[in-house]
Amino acid sequence: METEIKKSDFVLNPYMKSNDLWATYQIINTVVPYICLWFLAVKAAEFSLWTLPPIMVLMILFSLRCFSLMHDCGHYSLFTSKKVNRVVGFCLGLINAIPQYPWSRGHAYHHKTNGDWERYRGVGAFLSTEEFSKLNSFDQSVYELTKHPLMALPGGFFYLAIKPRLALVLGLYGLTKHFFACKKQNPSMKFAQIFATYESRNWYSKAEFWDLLFNNIAVISSWVILSNLLGAGFFLGIYSIILTCSAAVFMYVFFVQHNYEGSYAHKTAGWDYLTAAIEGSSYLELPTVLKWFSADIGYHNIHHLSERIPNYHLEACHRVNSHLLVKSKKLKIGDMIGCFKFILWDASSNTLVSIDSFRQTNQVKSQVLST
Repeated sequence: METEIKKSDFVLNPYMKSNDLWATYQIINTVVPYICLWFLAVKAAEFSLWTLPPIMVLMILFSLRCFSLMHDCGHYSLFTSKKVNRVVGFCLGLINAIPQYPWSRGHAYHHKTNGDWERYRGVGAFLSTEEFSKLNSFDQSVYELTKHPLMALPGGFFYLAIKPRLALVLGLYGLTKHFFACKKQNPSMKFAQIFATYESRNWYSKAEFWDLLFNNIAVISSWVILSNLLGAGFFLGIYSIILTCSAAVFMYVFFVQHNYEGSYAHKTAGWDYLTAAIEGSSYLELPTVLKWFSADIGYHNIHHLSERIPNYHLEACHRVNSHLLVKSKKLKIGDMIGCFKFILWDASSNTLVSIDSFRQTNQVKSQVLST
């Protein structure tokens, strides 16, 4: 008889301790090389544009690592101090043009509901098989197209470069309408009161608003300054490619760590957090160099067992608890492409399925009913 695994069976607490010295070293060995690569790119471009591609590949990888460290700050795990995590996370967010605090709030919801596909549909807001079956053939084709792996390229650029700017504009537009509506009803109403009563879909608290605002001010200012210093065509061209590719890479990594054959994809009723962490979060085995650039996020099962474990302890924690993780899906880089077909949730069987398998199942059912 199989023994039920409990969270208390795992050795986690020793690995949940943050190390400020190690965290500082990680920030230095990530941000400093990234900045130096920009200087190198400028000098290399003066010599030959053909020298830029390998430099840009490194810039993409360091951008990815900046995002991974920002992710740790969002969980308040990189440094011991919550305030330091907030400040460093904000600065790391500037490198990838993303407001860290609002992002971390949404990411926390993912951790809270991982594997509960009634409440959270993953990075792509995927449809259930029932919802997909109600679409006409054209809309089904559109859905299939928008979930194609190559769509992560334009999607990644939108996610980092455009969405935070659009969120601020739309939020301020709504706030302006709310301001005049309140003033019309009560001319003596102060702005602080008006702002406190404003509910926006673009931010969920005052802290998120200020983070979004200051991120936009800093990011757009840096775009203007660097365009003037380096030339708008040169800077924006390289910067756009770096943002697009780095966003696509971490979207791919995030996708395969939850969307794969046999992944735990349960309804809310009967959903279990521990099972979701073990069976709904994969272990992505990466080469050593990619493990470094991704800050060991491949140990995603351990990360979901406890998000307070900083990246520099994930491997050791995984090694100690490996005997309890036999049900975790182990993936390699070669397995990643096969994961991208699992874009539908079958609520009846609590599984992820591909569009092709769903259509084949429906075809068999139709043949059975017709006989």
